[in-house]
Amino acid sequence: MYQTELQQLPNTASETDEIVPVSSTGERVSAGVLRPGELLPLVFACSDPHLGLAPWAQDKRELIDASLSKHGGLLFRGFGVKTPADFEDFIQTVSGDLLEYRERSSPRRAVSGRVYTSTEHPADQNIFLHNENSYQQTFSKKIFFFCETPAEKGGETPIADCRKVFAQINPDVRERFTEKGWMYVRNYGDGFGLPWQTVFQTEDKRDVEEHCRKNKIQFEWKEGNRLRTRATLPAALKHPQTGEMTWFNHATFFHLTTLEEWAQEALLEEFERPDDMPTNTFYGNGSPIEQEVLDELREIYRRQTVVFPWERGDVLMLDNLLVAHGRTPYKGARRILVAMSEPATREQL
Repeated sequence: MYQTELQQLPNTASETDEIVPVSSTGERVSAGVLRPGELLPLVFACSDPHLGLAPWAQDKRELIDASLSKHGGLLFRGFGVKTPADFEDFIQTVSGDLLEYRERSSPRRAVSGRVYTSTEHPADQNIFLHNENSYQQTFSKKIFFFCETPAEKGGETPIADCRKVFAQINPDVRERFTEKGWMYVRNYGDGFGLPWQTVFQTEDKRDVEEHCRKNKIQFEWKEGNRLRTRATLPAALKHPQTGEMTWFNHATFFHLTTLEEWAQEALLEEFERPDDMPTNTFYGNGSPIEQEVLDELREIYRRQTVVFPWERGDVLMLDNLLVAHGRTPYKGARRILVAMSEPATREQL
């Protein structure tokens, strides 16, 4: 479903902003930030497009890992990345094998191997901030974006540090989520969203049931080959490297009230019960999340949002546990590719 627009985004870099240097990593590459005092993202800017991102990163793994843990996101600019193969080579150099998209929540296409198009929602719609696959038992620790073609206008990928989001949430609200967790309810086959065959990449109900059992997802088959699933998960986690707490969930993203008003009204006319919606979220015990809590969470995400304009060839590397991402509306052609790496479960962290 289409997500509500983030109004009056703070921390927005314009096309004329210059990178503020903080250090040099060699004659042709310098590190900097988009605005003084703003840690996210750290920018590695290259003055030689023939250097190549994967070759440069070959012996920079320690620097990249340390920078990612501190900043949460790294933007590589000017390295001459042109193709999905260049993008994939870099990911394999710094993070290993790429992952397949499972339990899909949005339309996308495979471009090359396990490199995909970013979410193919209509260009005039905003996509709210989220940590990739935080609604699953198994998720990626890293996510990467490659700007093959920037939009004529808009189309940025907003990002937000979820450590700061966690820290700003009212302690009583954090305690409530710690005690109860959050529940994600999803309905398939009602004419909204992706069909279960696409989400689970199978036509066999037995495969769906096996996947759900393995991943602690409750399921029920409804009339007309329709499906409802429920998953209950923690709302936060402790980062395995830094030990910091980070807000890691889709509780706000998938809630009915995060949709644009027209979409809310259409769904409320179509479905009677909250758990009949294409997607919706609750506390882990099934009780509703209070409106004031959701408003607070959306406002905290908004305050922490950082936006910068894409440039052709940019590569953005995010620690998916630390940083949420979204998408602004855009005009013109836009092609941002995405890939994930390093699978993990909460029990493994």
